[in-house]
Amino acid sequence: MRAAIFRNGEIVVDRMAEPKPGNGQVLVRTLACGICGSDLHARQHAPRMVEMAKKTGRTPMDLSRDVVFGHEFCCEIVDCGPGTERKLKPGTHVCSLPALVTAEGIKGIGYSNDFVGGYAEQMILSEPLLLEVPNGLAPEHAALTEPLAVGVHAVAKANIRGGEVPLVIGCGPVGLAVIAALRIKGLHPIVAADYSPARRALAARLGADIVVDPRVSQPYATWAEHAQMSEAEKAARPPFQAMLPALKPAIIFECVGVPGLLQQVFEGAPRDARIVVVGVCMETDRSEPMLGIMKELNVQYVLGYTPDEFAASLRLIAEGQVDAAAMVTAEVGIDGVAKAFADLANPEAHTKIIVQPWR
Repeated sequence: MRAAIFRNGEIVVDRMAEPKPGNGQVLVRTLACGICGSDLHARQHAPRMVEMAKKTGRTPMDLSRDVVFGHEFCCEIVDCGPGTERKLKPGTHVCSLPALVTAEGIKGIGYSNDFVGGYAEQMILSEPLLLEVPNGLAPEHAALTEPLAVGVHAVAKANIRGGEVPLVIGCGPVGLAVIAALRIKGLHPIVAADYSPARRALAARLGADIVVDPRVSQPYATWAEHAQMSEAEKAARPPFQAMLPALKPAIIFECVGVPGLLQQVFEGAPRDARIVVVGVCMETDRSEPMLGIMKELNVQYVLGYTPDEFAASLRLIAEGQVDAAAMVTAEVGIDGVAKAFADLANPEAHTKIIVQPWR
């Protein structure tokens, strides 16, 4: 089969052996797979990913061997291996968490030398993790289940109590997923900031109430304008709190992941803000803990999602509660993957590019 392969630091197209399903596994045909920002990071910072995997006790990629990226996928069942229940027939469209259940434990898909990801014509998935795609949902939209689940999880980990005013810094795919999840949660107003006009427009389309161009307006000042307490809320505050600015609680989602951004959030955040770090910074960064101490900031790092959040995200897209089509800006075949990686550097041109391996 053909695949776009990460080899010697580059994305190349080549042929490789078709995978064979083992016990409890199914062979699937990859219909659509999104290119994730993590894939872009992996191509650029692969040695750093290997280092972090070792530090956290995970099995790292062997960069001397081939890797097929792709963990945001929708597939079609082709065949079933031994020990499967075969509840879903060949031809059924499915999504799955990017993981395999093996005798040695859970193994990831997409950053593995042994299990190919969605930039290949075929893959192996674990039958117990399969979710049938409902409502005739298009594969390119079903493939957005994984990135939406990241936003759903981030909002869940924010420990929302009600009454907070959220600020989303960065409106790439991760920030947009957070905005969509906040809107579904019913938390308003949602303030979102990005330098890109195209991404600000998408943020508004997916649920942001106020969009900010940081070149024109300071995001934290704009947030404060829309977080003023009502007179009743001011009057209900304890005496000590009455001495502080009359602002509603802040939840700030950092969805950029570049060095220096977290320090900027520390500087701009109001007292007692909850900061949810969703953006993946692959480099060593610096921040001033004393700022966090003096403001009593709460910082929550997040990763991935739960199986229930993944399944809920697929339902949200299938039921039309999230405008998945708005995020897809291009579709390419395997031969177009390398160029797509370069094209995604321009936020005005693309938000989410979908790989269709059989195209």
